[in-house]
Amino acid sequence: MKSVVSAARPILFRRRPLVSAPSRPKLSSSLSGPFFYGAILVVLFIAACAVFPQWIAPYSPTDMRADRILQPPGAAHPFGTDYFGRDVFSVVVYGARSSLLIGVASVLLGGLAGSLIGALSGYIGGAVDTVLMRFIDILMAIPSLLLALAIAAALGPSLFNVVLAVSVSAIPRYARVLRGQVLSIKARPYVAASRSVGASHAHILLRHVLPGSWSPLLVMATIGVGSSILIGASLSFLGLGVLREIPDWGTLLAQGRGYLTVAWWMATFPGLAITLFVLAVNLIGDQLRDRLDPKRSLT
Repeated sequence: MKSVVSAARPILFRRRPLVSAPSRPKLSSSLSGPFFYGAILVVLFIAACAVFPQWIAPYSPTDMRADRILQPPGAAHPFGTDYFGRDVFSVVVYGARSSLLIGVASVLLGGLAGSLIGALSGYIGGAVDTVLMRFIDILMAIPSLLLALAIAAALGPSLFNVVLAVSVSAIPRYARVLRGQVLSIKARPYVAASRSVGASHAHILLRHVLPGSWSPLLVMATIGVGSSILIGASLSFLGLGVLREIPDWGTLLAQGRGYLTVAWWMATFPGLAITLFVLAVNLIGDQLRDRLDPKRSLT
C-alpha cells in the first residue's frame, strides 16, 4: 500500500536557474563615450577652420618664401612647408573651407532632390513610381565615384561642377530611403483618416509623411557629408576639382604626391585631415542611428 501511495505522489523537479545567451557587445555603445565626444570635437574644430581660418592659421596660405622651401615639421611650422615655401598647416586650415563646402552643399542639394523624387514616387505610386524608380535604378547601377567622375569630366573643373557632380551621385540613396518611408507611413490609419476627412495631398505630406521620415534622412546626411568630401577629394586629386589659389584637401594630396620621398608631410597631413573628418562624421552618424532607431541598433 505504501508503495502505491508513494508511486502516486507527484515527482518534484528542482528548478534550475535560467542561463541567458551571452549578449553580443555593442560597438556603438563602446564608442558612445570618449570616441564619440572626440569625434564631435574634431568636427567642431574643422568647422571652425572652415569658418574662421584667419583666426587659426598662423600664416597666410599665399605667403610664399624661398628661404623656407620644403622644411620638415618643427616648432615654427608644425606641418612643415611645401615647395612654394608655404606653411602646410595654414594651407590645410584654409583648404577646409572648400572641402566642407563641397561636402555640405552636395548633401543639401542631393538630399533635397533625392527626397523630392522619393516622396513623389512613394506617395503618388503607379506609373510615376515606375518611371522615377527606373531612373533611380539606372543611377544606382553606376558607382557613385564613377558617376561623379563622368559628370565632372563633362562639365570641367570648378567648385560648382564638383558640387553638382557629387550631388547627382548622392540622389539615389536619398530617393530610395524616403520612398520606403513614405510607403510605410502612408499606409497607417491616421493618414487614411486624414484622407477621409478631405485633407489635401500637400497637407498629408507636410503634416504626416515627411515629419515621420526625417530621422533616417538625418543619419544619411551626417554620414553623407564624409562620403561627399571623399568623392570631392578624389575628383580634385584627379585634376577635376577646385581651381583656386587656396586648394582643397584633394588638390593638396595631388600636389604632395610627387614629393613623398623628399617631403612626406605635404601629402600626409592633408590625408590625415580627410581621414579624421570622415571617421568623425561616421561615428556621429552611427550614434545618431542607434539613438533614433533603437530596433536597428539591436541587430
